[in-house]
Amino acid sequence: MLAPARPAAKGLSPRAARAHLATDPILGPVVRQVGAMTLKPIQREPYEALVRAIAHQQVHGRAAEAMLNRLIALFPGQDFPHPEGILALPEEGLRGCGFSGAKCAAIRDIALKSVGGLVPTRRAAARLADEELIERLVALRGVGRWTVEMLLIFTLGRPDILPVDDFGVREGYRLAAGRETQPKPKELAGIGLAWAPFRSAAAWYLWRAADLNKEGRFRAPQAI
Repeated sequence: MLAPARPAAKGLSPRAARAHLATDPILGPVVRQVGAMTLKPIQREPYEALVRAIAHQQVHGRAAEAMLNRLIALFPGQDFPHPEGILALPEEGLRGCGFSGAKCAAIRDIALKSVGGLVPTRRAAARLADEELIERLVALRGVGRWTVEMLLIFTLGRPDILPVDDFGVREGYRLAAGRETQPKPKELAGIGLAWAPFRSAAAWYLWRAADLNKEGRFRAPQAI
């Protein structure tokens, strides 16, 4: 049973988030090294964001974009195919874009549930709390909690989402804390309570720490 709906949190505030996280003994040095947060959510409908997420699952980004471009080309005059158009498309139409059978089924389910109202419009989503959106959308075929969390951060701009199952987030924390091993998701969830109500920003800074490390530019805590 869904919890009573709460007003959705206000959008990301980079300046306030940076000021709050800079006081954290673990994240503070990362914030100072990375600098200003440049996370800017992409203004898309949740339906489109979910279809794009399915396309990107388990394939290289270029391959996913190629499939999406072929799909869009089937609907001239539309920035992105409407869900009704997806449902009217024959199976071979989707398969011809390069989508696997599983992805075709997931995309059709997202389209069907968008027409039926389970997948809310961007405007309707603004009235739903984070956990309510997660509970609704993980019922979709091929959509898990991580996918919805990415939607909440990068499409809807929710400020207080910490994707504790994300490898990059946990790796970023391992680096920031100078640990030998990554924290378990449950442990990181507890640690992250101190970062509320800016946990989306915390995740972004941890991703940047992991990126810097890949580039050989991350400075260990003792060196900052």
